[in-house]
Amino acid sequence: MKPLTRFAFIALFFVSTSVARAQDNTLSSLADPLIMNNGSKVTTAMQWRVRRKEIIQLFTTQMYGQAPARPANMTFKVFDTDKNALGGKAIRKQVTVYFNGKPDGPQMDILIYLPNHSKKPVPLILQLGFGGNQTLTNDTAIKISASWAGKGPGIVDHKATQANRATKPNTDLEMILARGYGFATIYCGDIDPDYDDGFKNGVHALYPELQGRGDNFSTVGAWAWGLSRALDYLETDKDINAKKVAVFGFSRLGKAAVWAGATDERFAMVLSNESGAGGVKLFRRGKGESIEHLCTVFPHWFDVNFRQYIHKDTVMPFDQHEVIALIAPRPIAIGSAESDKNSDPEGEFLSGVYATPVYRLLGRQGLPTTRMPGLSESVSGGIQYHIRPGNHNILTYDWEQYLNFMDKNLK
Repeated sequence: MKPLTRFAFIALFFVSTSVARAQDNTLSSLADPLIMNNGSKVTTAMQWRVRRKEIIQLFTTQMYGQAPARPANMTFKVFDTDKNALGGKAIRKQVTVYFNGKPDGPQMDILIYLPNHSKKPVPLILQLGFGGNQTLTNDTAIKISASWAGKGPGIVDHKATQANRATKPNTDLEMILARGYGFATIYCGDIDPDYDDGFKNGVHALYPELQGRGDNFSTVGAWAWGLSRALDYLETDKDINAKKVAVFGFSRLGKAAVWAGATDERFAMVLSNESGAGGVKLFRRGKGESIEHLCTVFPHWFDVNFRQYIHKDTVMPFDQHEVIALIAPRPIAIGSAESDKNSDPEGEFLSGVYATPVYRLLGRQGLPTTRMPGLSESVSGGIQYHIRPGNHNILTYDWEQYLNFMDKNLK
């Protein structure tokens, strides 16, 4: 499939001074998500369903790559349940997903905490983690990941040891549980290790037919696919309300969470924390992390076809506001940090602005403003946006904004 031709996208609500200042000539021909491939205008929800398929096909072929269906032989094994975890505050479950049903085949472990004080089933946040599940807390019952690991404390020869426990505790787990939400995490390296190996390890080993082609099964695509496989399990767990699962991701794993939420409509909500390039920021602004950087430093993240857009960020025939539009009318919260220039906070905000017409078409507010909020300010409609002081990280303030958004939309 060839990329979309460029369409003039004149947003009727682009009137505020701050947005006009941010907008430059590169945005004047931004692709309009409400224009079909044949040039006709989308004016109804039924037409949007057709247009939505076109956009998914575009991003599948040109960026994230093809992904397989749910494996027919996939199985789940709950190997641990503790109803008195975290000092009695939570139920802990650990589940292994065997992607091809074989104990010696590719697999991932899901770590789940559910609030003991809340009536079941509970809504839940599902995320990918940068380290094995043991990095979340000092709970010694958590299985130590046997998957390849990058550099870090407690890592020896790319394997986690006991010293790796609680080394990435940037999730406000107790606050999440206290607010009545469950939390589930998976190590991204269980699905596909984060290094360029020619797409031969992790789940890629199961699908060699999806390699050696321009729209190959990529690593970000695999991580997103793994999130959907986790949701397959969550649908079987009677303690979890699988219709109220928010998919969360930070940084590169935010890219995967956004794509998972865009393509799998079972996710009730998407929470993007500084997902940046390939997540929610606009490439066309020519700011922040570039396509060249993505494709040369992290060549495994996206498909081979995406490399043709190196040095073409500002003339892209598609952009990330269309990925946000795929989530509509389901809610998405976007979080930025002032000093995280790689993620281009203004570009992340503008993606929400340009996705808003699709939300409006489907009867949802979208972003309630075209004016970028100030620091430590949150604006919330069907799309929420906040920006805080600081660098690339996930902080308590961020979690507070996401939980407030969940309170409005999932309870």
